[in-house]
Amino acid sequence: MARIISCSARVTQPLAEGWECLRTSADAAACPSDLGDDGTWYPASVPGTFAAALREAGQWNGEPPLELDDDDVWYRTRFFGTGRETLCFAGLATISDIWMNGAHVLHTDNMFRPYAIEIDARGENELYICFRSLRAWLRRQRGRARWRTRLAVPSSLRFARTTLLGRMPGWCPAVHPVGPWQPVWRERWNGPFRLRGVDARATFADGDGKLALCCELGGDVPEDLQGCIEIGGHTGRLEQVAPDRLAGALSLPGIAHWWPHTHGEPALHQARLRIGDIVCDLGPVGFRSIAVDRGADGNGFGLRVNGEAVFCRGACWTTPDLVTLAADTASCRALLEDMRNAGLNTVRIAGTMVYGSDDFYALCDELGLLVWQDVMLASFDYPATPEFRSSLTAELDAFVARTQLNVSLAVFCGGSEVLQQAAMFGLARDRIDDSLYSSVIPDTIGARRGDVVYVANSPSGGDLPFQPNKGVTHYYGVGAYLRPLHDARESDVRFASECLALANVPCRRTFEAMRVAGITEPGWKRGVPRDPGAAWDFDDVRDDYLATLFGIDPLRVRYADFERYLELSRAVSCVLMEQVVSEWRRLGSGCRGGLVWQWQDVALGAGWGIIDSVHRRKPAWHALQRACRPRQLIVTDEGLNGLALHVLNERETALHAVLRIECLQDGATVVRQAQCPVDLAPRSGLCLDAASLLPEFFDITYAYRFGPPAHDVTIATLSDSVSGELIADAFHFPDVAAVQPREIGLEVAVDRDSHGWYLRLLSHRLARYLHIDDASFMPQEDWLHLPPGRPRRIALQPAKDDAHAIPRGEVRALNMMRAVPYAGHAPRPD
Repeated sequence: MARIISCSARVTQPLAEGWECLRTSADAAACPSDLGDDGTWYPASVPGTFAAALREAGQWNGEPPLELDDDDVWYRTRFFGTGRETLCFAGLATISDIWMNGAHVLHTDNMFRPYAIEIDARGENELYICFRSLRAWLRRQRGRARWRTRLAVPSSLRFARTTLLGRMPGWCPAVHPVGPWQPVWRERWNGPFRLRGVDARATFADGDGKLALCCELGGDVPEDLQGCIEIGGHTGRLEQVAPDRLAGALSLPGIAHWWPHTHGEPALHQARLRIGDIVCDLGPVGFRSIAVDRGADGNGFGLRVNGEAVFCRGACWTTPDLVTLAADTASCRALLEDMRNAGLNTVRIAGTMVYGSDDFYALCDELGLLVWQDVMLASFDYPATPEFRSSLTAELDAFVARTQLNVSLAVFCGGSEVLQQAAMFGLARDRIDDSLYSSVIPDTIGARRGDVVYVANSPSGGDLPFQPNKGVTHYYGVGAYLRPLHDARESDVRFASECLALANVPCRRTFEAMRVAGITEPGWKRGVPRDPGAAWDFDDVRDDYLATLFGIDPLRVRYADFERYLELSRAVSCVLMEQVVSEWRRLGSGCRGGLVWQWQDVALGAGWGIIDSVHRRKPAWHALQRACRPRQLIVTDEGLNGLALHVLNERETALHAVLRIECLQDGATVVRQAQCPVDLAPRSGLCLDAASLLPEFFDITYAYRFGPPAHDVTIATLSDSVSGELIADAFHFPDVAAVQPREIGLEVAVDRDSHGWYLRLLSHRLARYLHIDDASFMPQEDWLHLPPGRPRRIALQPAKDDAHAIPRGEVRALNMMRAVPYAGHAPRPD
């Protein structure tokens, strides 16, 4: 059934209270009566997991590993009912049996799909759920894989419809998800008939929207029953096309359409369904078109939304809480708002994770974030048995039904790295059974969501599935493969659905909370990702780029000045993030998207995330924020051709600005400068040569090397032609490694106005990677370059909802001798 927010004839009651849980050895009890009095029952939250229950009961300190797949876990509760109703389970992890009042009523084997049973709940009722040992169940499965992946253990997980979270050594802590991780509730319908299903399809073409509905009814359906759809004052009739079915459509000429937030307003319209006396709230509905752009050579991959090309920049989602797998609205909103505020417009849920909650997709609709959704299939050679296909199809049917009206869902993908693994293990093409990805999945999705783009696998599209210059790739040239920065251009990446997996060092506050003395301690290494079987981890990758970019020995810096090592390591992530994304966004690039792996860490430390596991922004967040501005200025080094200045305007309104460049010597003295007006139509771009702005030759990239460099930085700015407000800036350093600490004359002041606290900064020399450390506030901008003589105002956002918090911290820069402290003052009482 399509998403129904509320319905006047439907009564739902969460079954969330009074739960208890118990752990036993595998198959110790075949049914509840076999349990006896042995063992300790702990209070349990539902939705929740057994790991969360143990943590809440003080039986586990929260430190991995917590391996639960060898045992059975029992849940029980009691409730009082008054008659016939439906008992609904949104998600049970993973193999379970359910008893109602001593009778076995349901067996489940898929944690990703909902289950429902009709029950007679008169009087007091006793409900038991036994989550069977997954490992014992896997031992009974038969069938040989054509390849074995090291991604997750055991390899027999390919038979189970369960998440790989908590089962991927090196990628995330070992915390096995077991239990009713999604809500359980009771449901009944008032009146003679009920709504069994709603097929709702929103389409958009030629500026007009259309919502078509087909409603399936059950029970005593009256003859000549009528209904209607209502959206924004418009009404469309539903006719009774069969005794148990109503259908109709509502056309909406010229309706405001939905855009990703970088390109326009994500317009949504409230929809309501009426059938006789029943009123159903369908929630917000959006209208947009989406199509694939393969490029001039037919080998590319890009999205066109409402006919406009969109550069998809974003990140891959994990989960706000690895222990509970919970995705409550508050956590989702905070993380997704951070994504939007960084200028990202796409979020991918990869096949190693879990499907998002209803709130997740609703928030993406609201915030204007495109969703790339994988099927929960990753790396394994999945069985092609009828039973597996049937379970997968039921899972997909349920997902499509509940997300049918989510306009943000843009790409549906058959899974992660399955075809890549087959190819990398040398399997001949004629031995790869891709029927799941070429027919079963697309046929199931396409039956109800013909408005989304389908991708067979991530990656896929080339002669080898992982070729960067064809289709969709996972690009780790800059990153794990230690390729130089210019490889991002030379590899001709067309769309990177994964990229830039870096061990991003968290901010100072998070590092101090870890209470570790160095990066070799177990407390640090637990948070550093590694590929199973590799003799290196992603700390090593970051250190390699630290050495290459800044021309130093990371080991020696760690020995001599560990704090300096951490600062340089944070800057490494900033350089790689900003330069690679900028390279792909420049005019002339064939790349149409890059999604960072991952958005938030699953463990405390230097994980892949842009947000750490306690939901603080890492320095890399600020680098992405600069690289992803909808109105953007990008500077690229074209060698002997000088600097190219790329001006981008993705907005729906024209851009009228002034472009300026300045070349500084010794971080302070202007040796060359020029400016010109720039006028850009909506959703357009312009590329200029810096040489065309300067009156005479100047070795701006230090490519000709006639003597020592005449400057150490080129600063390009784009400012509003009327207000003078800075829109974007970009910096080019002939020598990136020149960050030796010195006196730069930084002045810092704290102020407050009606909008809140902010810092006023002024530097007498260029400050490189200036950053702000404050225990109570987050800066709106951070890890930035501050030009000399130009005051900068940076807003401070309270880290917590504390109206009495006062800024107190210090400002540092990579090329500063010492930090500059600051402190605000409490406002005087009126």
